[in-house]
Amino acid sequence: DGFGLKLAGDFDATSAYELINTMKKLPENTVKIAIHTNGLKNTYPFGLDVFHRFMRSLRGQSPKIVFTGNWASQLE
Repeated sequence: DGFGLKLAGDFDATSAYELINTMKKLPENTVKIAIHTNGLKNTYPFGLDVFHRFMRSLRGQSPKIVFTGNWASQLE
C-alpha cells in the first residue's frame, strides 16, 4: 500500500519531472509515498518550483506523501 523513493544527485527541473512522472505511474490505490532526500547533493529553485506546482495541483487528491532526510523541508 506504500512506496519509498530515494532521491540522489541534484534536484533540478529534469529531476522534478522525473519524480512527478514516477509518482503518476504508481498504482491508484497507493496509500503512502515516502520520499527520502538524503541522497541529494543540491536543489535548484526551478526544480523546486516545478515540483511545488505539481504538489499544489493535487489539492489533497493524492496519497499521503512523507518527505524524510536533510532536504525534506525544501521539497515539502
